[in-house]
Amino acid sequence: MHRQLQPYFATTELTGDLGEDVTAVLTHHNFPKISGHVRRVAQEAERLATRFGVDPAGAETAGWLHDISAVIPNEARVEMCATFSIPVLPGEADFPMILHQKLSAAVARDVFGVTDTAVLSAIGCHTTLKAGASVLDKIVFIADKIEWDQPGEPPYLAELETAVSHNLDDACRVYLNYLWQQREKLRYVHPWFLAAHAELDCSTPAAG
Repeated sequence: MHRQLQPYFATTELTGDLGEDVTAVLTHHNFPKISGHVRRVAQEAERLATRFGVDPAGAETAGWLHDISAVIPNEARVEMCATFSIPVLPGEADFPMILHQKLSAAVARDVFGVTDTAVLSAIGCHTTLKAGASVLDKIVFIADKIEWDQPGEPPYLAELETAVSHNLDDACRVYLNYLWQQREKLRYVHPWFLAAHAELDCSTPAAG
């Protein structure tokens, strides 16, 4: 484990049971809501992976770890990205909350020993998605939006669940279009989101 991560993770003894370990880390740092959120995302990602024919274990792993860098404070995230040679966009530096997706991938690799690049990619773009996203990227992205971490039911949920019942790209479009409609209210419109939105808008929806 890199020494810069030790203050956040060395205080919790890891057992090798991913769900238990993630729960223990988040609970230790007083993030019970995020702990519940990642458990639900892991379950939903595994279910969607089975449906869409990709590795369910990898999807579950990405679900458990996608928000693990929540324990790193916003004010430490830019420096932590530098430690791991993670590129930081100017808008990300101004709004470091968004860096949690990139940092969670680094933590998954450095602390939890995840080496599967497909899983790390899915963790690393779960908030914004990105152009050229894999099926696993899209599954974790959608699972995170179905099991969102805000109070109440997501306003887009019914439409998204209808879409995902027949086509994963259509489900991504539902959320990306929802976010596009909210873009004037966002503190930062991430270029990865813009690229994913443009790419999926230009593609032809699959027949339901």
